[in-house]
Amino acid sequence: MLSVVTNPGSVIGAEIRGVDLSRPVDDALFREILDAFHSHEVVVFRDQQLNPEQHISFSGRFGDLDINVRSRFNKRDHPEILVVSNIVENGAQIGVQDAGRYWHSDLCYLPKPSRCSLLRALEIPVKDGVALGDTLFASASAAYAALPEEVKQKIAGRKAVNSYVHTYDRKVQEFNRTPIEKENRAAPPDVLHPVVRTHPYTGKKCLYVNEGYTTKIEGLPQVESDRILKFLFEHITNPRFVYRHRWQVGDLLMWDNCLVQHKAVFDYALPLRRRMERTTITGTAPY
Repeated sequence: MLSVVTNPGSVIGAEIRGVDLSRPVDDALFREILDAFHSHEVVVFRDQQLNPEQHISFSGRFGDLDINVRSRFNKRDHPEILVVSNIVENGAQIGVQDAGRYWHSDLCYLPKPSRCSLLRALEIPVKDGVALGDTLFASASAAYAALPEEVKQKIAGRKAVNSYVHTYDRKVQEFNRTPIEKENRAAPPDVLHPVVRTHPYTGKKCLYVNEGYTTKIEGLPQVESDRILKFLFEHITNPRFVYRHRWQVGDLLMWDNCLVQHKAVFDYALPLRRRMERTTITGTAPY
């Protein structure tokens, strides 16, 4: 029987218990899961023993699956799954090592950003009995609701630039990533999205700017845009809006990419291994 356990003291996040996702999920159970997901924005299913097909099958209940732009780290026989890992085999990375360096929302640099992401934990770094590599989640809906009214009025109706190239180049400089021109692929062009977004299923309002990919508020001088964005970035990630997820092997965790931003905690390194597999679901054009 499904039960939902919320995170004490947090405005987001819940654990859904009593569900085995390796088995078919009927429509009634899926509706319960969906309601919990929309209510809590981040949900985790513990102790899930899934193969790639089962991971993909459950993910597909939420919509069409994206094929990630970083295609060389997509799982060979299941390109819908992106491997996120620090592991090196035969001298080559097996997955994305630097995912989540900055606060962001997945695929916010596309015309139709991701609806949600589902991340499965296969290996977790552990040191002295303590699991490392947590993930932080910030509720951009709670952050919007808590904004002063004058700030809400200032940003109402405005759009902001979200840039894949900006963040890729930043990682080239900070983390020695291979320049994009050497990856032999085209980068997505910059896109404009509303600073305040409406959730397509619940109507909830949220801030849709993030330190990872948002570069400028359209129609404002750069200095003023920078000032407002700095304030919003710090506001969204205020600890009162943040949930810290402590991973366990077997977790399948999903988050709402409209309402939530996230950031990885890089407090581990090889020989401590971390291996995760992620699916993302195509969303709708923000409004």
